[in-house]
Order: sequence, then structure tokens, then C-alpha cells
Amino acid sequence: MSEAQTQASEVSHVDVRTLHPGERHPKIFGTLHTLTPGGVLHITSDHEPRPLQYQLETALPGKFSWEYLEQGPEVWRVEITRLDAGCDCCCGSH
Repeated sequence: MSEAQTQASEVSHVDVRTLHPGERHPKIFGTLHTLTPGGVLHITSDHEPRPLQYQLETALPGKFSWEYLEQGPEVWRVEITRLDAGCDCCCGSH
């Protein structure tokens, strides 16, 4: 996503380094569900968030894009953009 698109969109931030591990994915998914199409979530983490990416792609395929803004070794930053306004149901997987 271009910088101009990000500035024009709603941008939320979650720094998972400040959250208990059991709160991280629920907080992220809760925030993602509030985004409208074009809305953006920036996540900051102290570890590679690839498991989150796989979970997102499995639970909500085609609804979000994923772009690394920074890739460690100490800090990872990811931009997730809402692409689709359709149902966020996870087909009973939660």
C-alpha cells in the first residue's frame, strides 16, 4: 500500500510487545474485525509474526493483505489492510 493510501485510510496500531501472549491474537483479530475496507492495522512485535499471517490467511482468506514494514531481528512491523467487506465468520473454527 502506498504512503498516500495509508494516510487516507483508517490506521489502527497494536504493539503486541506490551500484551500478555494469550491476549495478542484476540486483540489483533478483534481490531481487524472493526476495520472497514481500506482500513489498516499496523502491528509491532518482538518476534516473526508468520504464525499470525498463516492464521489470518486460513481463517479469513482473501479479506486482508499483509506487508512487512520491518523484518527484525529485534522488531517486526507489519501492515495489514482490509480488502473485503464480506462476512468475517470463520466457518465455526473459533
